[in-house]
Amino acid sequence: MPLSETAILAKLGPLASLAGCWEGAHGIDEAPAADRGLMTTPFRSRAVFVPMGPVDNHEQVLFGLRYSTTAWRLGEADPFHEELGYWLWDPAAGQVMRCFVIPRGVSVLAGGPATAADRRFALQADVGSEIFGIASNPVLDAEFKTVRYELELVIEGEGRFRYAEDTQLRMKGRPEIFHHRDSNRLTRVG
Repeated sequence: MPLSETAILAKLGPLASLAGCWEGAHGIDEAPAADRGLMTTPFRSRAVFVPMGPVDNHEQVLFGLRYSTTAWRLGEADPFHEELGYWLWDPAAGQVMRCFVIPRGVSVLAGGPATAADRRFALQADVGSEIFGIASNPVLDAEFKTVRYELELVIEGEGRFRYAEDTQLRMKGRPEIFHHRDSNRLTRVG
């Protein structure tokens, strides 16, 4: 018999309060410009988190949130960023995971330690890692290779959370790592 949404929420640990629909209009995106310098873009975003589970992997039982995120530059109708994926909670291992794909041809599985009561957690992934790793399409791998992904998420209350991401890129022709940073504060709207 499938679990009710209430029963699933009770098993989501630190992810439980993210369930729902969220919007934020104060995002900042620091990305590579056309000349490969820094371009800073204010944006608004919408994120939807839907409870799901259990996911049985033999001894491992996960509960999670299906999610989608869309972001628009302020004043523009077409999105400049989208992603689809899952946030997962492994209570036995004390671990939060986020797996997602971006239509540019990038997939990420990031993770980090957490307790069920945590309101702040950090996740990371590294290129080449077989556990928490990153994969890119051939063009991005050659021109804008993602070598590390870091995320900090803070649940500020039942109605707000904020995040800061640092997607670290090795760009062709540039010896130093480029830090593609995104941050926003979102408020529950449904």
